[in-house]
Amino acid sequence: MAPSSSASPAAGLSRPVAQRKVHPSAEYRRRPRMSVSPPPKKFRSMVEIMKVATRVELPEESEESEEEDDYEEVVCEQCGSGERPDELLLCDECNKGFHMLCLSPIVVRVPMKLWHCPHCSADQHRVIKSFSQKKIVDFFRIQKESQMVVKCSSAQDIKKRRKRSLVFHKRRRRLSLYIPTEDPHRRLVQMASLASALTALDMEFSDELTYMPGMARKSANSANFESGGMQVLSKEDTETLEQCRAMYKRGECPPLMVVFDSREGYTVEADGPIKDLTILAEYTGDVDYIRNRQEDDCDSMMTLLLARDPSKSLVICPDKRGNISRFINGINNHSPEGKKKQNLKCVRYSVKGACHVLLVAIRDIAKGERLYYDYNGYEHEYPTHHFV
Repeated sequence: MAPSSSASPAAGLSRPVAQRKVHPSAEYRRRPRMSVSPPPKKFRSMVEIMKVATRVELPEESEESEEEDDYEEVVCEQCGSGERPDELLLCDECNKGFHMLCLSPIVVRVPMKLWHCPHCSADQHRVIKSFSQKKIVDFFRIQKESQMVVKCSSAQDIKKRRKRSLVFHKRRRRLSLYIPTEDPHRRLVQMASLASALTALDMEFSDELTYMPGMARKSANSANFESGGMQVLSKEDTETLEQCRAMYKRGECPPLMVVFDSREGYTVEADGPIKDLTILAEYTGDVDYIRNRQEDDCDSMMTLLLARDPSKSLVICPDKRGNISRFINGINNHSPEGKKKQNLKCVRYSVKGACHVLLVAIRDIAKGERLYYDYNGYEHEYPTHHFV
């Protein structure tokens, strides 16, 4: 059919669409973009994989049984017996066996980390560090402005204080201050013995409870959480405790010496006479929840708070920080001989609403006598029947 006459002249001059020239780029834009998929992977069959796999041979049962037999032949180097294998510790260096109760000092629980016998332990070759007066002042952060380390109190002041404290506690049975050694140089020797023991255990000195990040907060130490209530320290005894703390900060330490015993380890001896009901130390260290210390290796943890809710119960952990209470040993409260050695008691008090643990003399203590208290306190759960 011919084109309509009404078509415009321009339309008649135009070429058919098939004959129009199109720019290559425009034509490419009009074409749909095709996605190219990778060729399918060809998986090998299990039969082919097993043909080239390296063969692994398992040890024969006889070798395993021989290894077990080697451990069954381990005996204690101290008593020569292989009995009680659940209490037999193997040194991680020499592979020799030792019963936990045959060691000196005794090991109460199976160590969670590496354990070395006394012969392989670095403690046997540890050099006792000596401390100058300046180092002692810095170690214990003694108030230098008081000059109490080099200048002791007069004999008259000490006699007055002793008389006043004795009359006070005889009349009311209150706690009393300790009487520091008069000789300032002897006090330096006493503090040096404590500094050496703390350094040997890689510990810092701390005469108060510490609350570290990741452990219990200070607000968690509330005597209100105690199950059944806690004995409240009276106002007079609280003042006595604060005076003891102030004396230590001035360099007037209690008359105590830290010594090392081959059977008991570090222990504490009285370096002067100590009267009944004298506050000797507060048990210090990091405060943590008991639930976080169920598998802890520290053998000197002290109960601080037994809450109605067990998840809120607290312990004192003197493994990083502590004072002389860390080295006072416990008694064997299963034997009459062990009970006779006890000359201190461990008492938990509520001091201004917070729980604190004090070590108090329960009788007069002579110079040279070692200090012992009952680890169990009120709980009677700590295994002390193997103590020396």
